[in-house]
Amino acid sequence: MELLKISSKTRPAALAGALTGVIREHGRAEMQAVGAGAVNQAVKAIAIARGYLAPSGIDLVCIPAFVDVKIDDTEKTAIRFIVLPA
Repeated sequence: MELLKISSKTRPAALAGALTGVIREHGRAEMQAVGAGAVNQAVKAIAIARGYLAPSGIDLVCIPAFVDVKIDDTEKTAIRFIVLPA
């Protein structure tokens, strides 16, 4: 399963579609966001994906966690979202 990396320019509806597909295929998804704008887009996408999955009787649970990542030889703190069906 691949890690979905989110930026502040990521479109929430497109990300929600990708998130829905990953959850249907693998039963879970992981997303990673660095910065407030990226976290905002990730949370919006999770809310939209809940709407996409609701007609199938699937609800989502999100577990956020901090992770350290290396970007351009700089250590940054990211938020990793583990998204699971409830």
